[in-house]
Amino acid sequence: MRKQNIVVGITWGDPAGVGPELAEKIMRTFRGPFFLRAVGHQTKRPGKPSLSGARLARAALDESVRLLRSGEIQAVVNGPISKEWMGKVGFHFPGQTEFYAKAFRVKADDVTMMMIGPRLRVALATTHLSLKKAVLGLRSKQIVRAGRHLAETLQRLGVRRPRIAVCGLNPHAGEGGKFGGDEKKIVEPAVKELRKRTKFAFFGPESPDAVFRRAWQGEFDGVVALYHDQGLIPAKLLDFDETVNVTAGLPVVRCSPDHGTAFALAGKGKARSDSFRAAVQLAGRLVKQK
Repeated sequence: MRKQNIVVGITWGDPAGVGPELAEKIMRTFRGPFFLRAVGHQTKRPGKPSLSGARLARAALDESVRLLRSGEIQAVVNGPISKEWMGKVGFHFPGQTEFYAKAFRVKADDVTMMMIGPRLRVALATTHLSLKKAVLGLRSKQIVRAGRHLAETLQRLGVRRPRIAVCGLNPHAGEGGKFGGDEKKIVEPAVKELRKRTKFAFFGPESPDAVFRRAWQGEFDGVVALYHDQGLIPAKLLDFDETVNVTAGLPVVRCSPDHGTAFALAGKGKARSDSFRAAVQLAGRLVKQK
């Protein structure tokens, strides 16, 4: 694929949120080595979520799948949606990650949600689950999948031999079994399997309260977190305005900004476009490296 033929589609998300105004700004000012295309019927209804708005957001997602399958776009960047309002119009997915997995016939447990920022890159072994379900349902294969996807993505971004840390589940990574046996039963076997399958440097289980700082300081190129907030809290703390949500494991490139609809900010000109712009740039970069 020639560079000038790359087209990144943008769904604006919920019309009542900040997505439309940010996407509009980016499409008006973007100058890059690929093209942007608005996907779906675009409108703005700042601060007023509605069933009709949720239907527009859902229709744009369906349209993006059609365009990706046909090759008319090579990547998609999604504006933020309201899971609450989308649920009211029949969108029964935990998030857009799971929607695209089903659309492309990939098992939900075979895709990985990653947060890629300038200072921290995090892959999640589990995503949109209650903490109780995430902990009780954690399996080594989920950690292996997340670690493999993170290593592959880092390589596409120019890291030749990624160094990746895997979090423990319990305080101090279990403290040798004193605070739980999950590390020995689940995490350690996953780390061994990752080393065997990828030949890369995987470390762990590492103490979750210190590993993200160590990665931020350059000791690791990425971190595998075991549940949603374990990974997203440090990622958003360090790089909120520039972090990109990337779905790995799909046959297409899919990214989104790391923020939500922010209904209270919509239409006031206060929302920053940094994360949305970073998502567009990263999507184009990943297509070129695919």
